[in-house]
Amino acid sequence: MKLSIIGGGSWGTTLAQVLADNGHSVLIRDVNAEFVNKINTDHKHPFFDTLLPKEIRATLDLKETVEYSDILVLCVPTKVMRSVLVEIEGLLKDKKLFVNVSKGIEPDTSYRVSQIVEEVISKPHFKGYVVLSGPSHAEEVILRKLTSLVAASLHEEYAVEVQHIFSNETYIRVYTSEDVIGVETGGSMKNAIAIVSGIAYGMGLGENARAFLITRGVKEIVSIVTALGGKMETAYGLSGIGDLIVTASSMNSRNFQCGLNIGKGMSISAATEAVTQSVEGIRAIYAGYEIGIRYHLELPIIETAYHLVNGEVSVQDALANLLSRSLKPEKYW
Repeated sequence: MKLSIIGGGSWGTTLAQVLADNGHSVLIRDVNAEFVNKINTDHKHPFFDTLLPKEIRATLDLKETVEYSDILVLCVPTKVMRSVLVEIEGLLKDKKLFVNVSKGIEPDTSYRVSQIVEEVISKPHFKGYVVLSGPSHAEEVILRKLTSLVAASLHEEYAVEVQHIFSNETYIRVYTSEDVIGVETGGSMKNAIAIVSGIAYGMGLGENARAFLITRGVKEIVSIVTALGGKMETAYGLSGIGDLIVTASSMNSRNFQCGLNIGKGMSISAATEAVTQSVEGIRAIYAGYEIGIRYHLELPIIETAYHLVNGEVSVQDALANLLSRSLKPEKYW
């Protein structure tokens, strides 16, 4: 089967390797000529030392990539997702299945990717939508280490199709779900808590503090997921707690690294720029804060993080404000 990947960063290229391992033909489109040339000539990506299967090709040409396959895998930062989809819509001649593997919330609108796709892609060009998410550092998947994901779609047949395309019997196992809202929201909001976890680590607060912030962060993720119409069990699954575990506890996590830089005293902008890849967690903090206001949710960790990244309080004051809240029983629902 042929598949097109829009976005040749670390995750897009890693998934291309998964697909090639599974016997599929893959064409990657990226705007970075260095990435494209490295993949085509050296069969490597600048971020990795791993040799890629020769069956993987890359191009700068979006039109070529769109026409290559009936399945378009979206792997670009959410801040440019809409503009890329507008370009794609202008090139489409028939229906495509859209598979989103990006984890984030659109700035300004706080839309999930499925909502952007629904708004931009016309019905004559839209076959269906699947979100593929879960605990999956590219640095491990590229080495073919055991990883499990979940494919969610409002149409079960498309989720099952993606499940079979990406699964193999050596290192990738994919589950299915019908809860698109839950999977997308959990995959986005865990980035906000990962920033907070990194800040705690950078401040030298210790493992006890991070365990506290991550655990209570789970409650806030669940609150947001269910408020938006997702299922509680989805938030407790691979795309929620599962993804949070790896994102909030690993140096492979760009959001954790960003938070660590902030905790060490760097400004928000400098901390973000120091991470060479896209950091979705800052936008997730803003989105989580706005959702909390809209649905009257109690989100003390995300609210505190919002005031911090918005420049209203220092890291030290943010911690003090969080700890000065009134004492209460531990409840999760």
